Amino acid sequence: MIRRSMAATLLVLCSCSEEGPRIDVESSIPVRVESVARHPIAEYVTATGTVEARQEAQLKSLQQGFYQLQTNPRTGASYVMGDEVEAGALLVLLVNPELVNQVSMESKQLAFTSAQREFEKQQGLLEKGGITLRELAAAERAYIDARYALENATIQLAKLEARIPFSGLLVDLPHYRANQLLDAGASLAVIMDYDELYAEVSLPGNEIDRIAPGQQALVTHYGDAGTDTLQGRIDQVSPVLDRESRMFKAVLMIDNDSLAIRPGMFVKIDIVVAAKDSALVIPKEVILDRGDSKAVFVVEKGIALERHLETGLSNREQIEVLSGLELEDRLVVEGFETLRNQSKVKLASNQTTDASR
Repeated sequence: MIRRSMAATLLVLCSCSEEGPRIDVESSIPVRVESVARHPIAEYVTATGTVEARQEAQLKSLQQGFYQLQTNPRTGASYVMGDEVEAGALLVLLVNPELVNQVSMESKQLAFTSAQREFEKQQGLLEKGGITLRELAAAERAYIDARYALENATIQLAKLEARIPFSGLLVDLPHYRANQLLDAGASLAVIMDYDELYAEVSLPGNEIDRIAPGQQALVTHYGDAGTDTLQGRIDQVSPVLDRESRMFKAVLMIDNDSLAIRPGMFVKIDIVVAAKDSALVIPKEVILDRGDSKAVFVVEKGIALERHLETGLSNREQIEVLSGLELEDRLVVEGFETLRNQSKVKLASNQTTDASR
């Protein structure tokens, strides 16, 4: 009886093993793919620095006088910080009647005019033989002395006027009361022109052979991700390294027509050291480190295939592929972290491309 029961049990077990469904233990891994394409790519040497205005002038009083702030012709009101200013415009007048009397401008103007006429008269007489060369030389000396006296008087009176040296922006204007007496050397204003900026940067010594005047650069403000990227260029490069830091200095000029970046801002500078207009370019983040090689995954007929790459130019976000990929290969850009060679994959729900291709 026992033998019959055991036989029946074995029969049932065998029957179940033959007729039960088989379970596929390998499920498809969802991935997202992009077609490999050709794009421009550049390789950079990155530096940081503080930008400064191309032109900056600090105006100070050159003589003692009573302070009178002038009117801005652009606004019709007294100058204020932030005003656009034109080269040659009068910003501040210092009133000093005592100096004006000492200079005696009208007297020196008359003396110059008289000496000039006398010199011209003596030149005419010399041609007619009416005077000697010594007499002409004396007239010429008097004329020159009068001219220098007039020029010196003009210089002295000009020191009472603070004029704008170049067109730009009024970035600092210390407050003084009207007719306040200022001594020589008092700060009057700061003018900047920063439609072009410059930055001095320090670069690693091992990059000195890759940096040269004329190279292009991309400049962005660290503190504001929304700031436009500006174009710059290397203007000067030091040929030697600093003995302590082993760095070398370069000077960069930056086009800033939009005034998007202000003097004093801290910026990131990407100096273009190599570039190609067209290359097979992929995101750098999809590359897997395989020790001595770099690898990525591509999808063919629903299967992930590992490809080993030879690479070229690279930057923070992109890398050039020299071999290992072909144009239009379907590169896995999401979900590659858990893949193995020959893994089954399916496209993410937001992609409609046929994964079986």
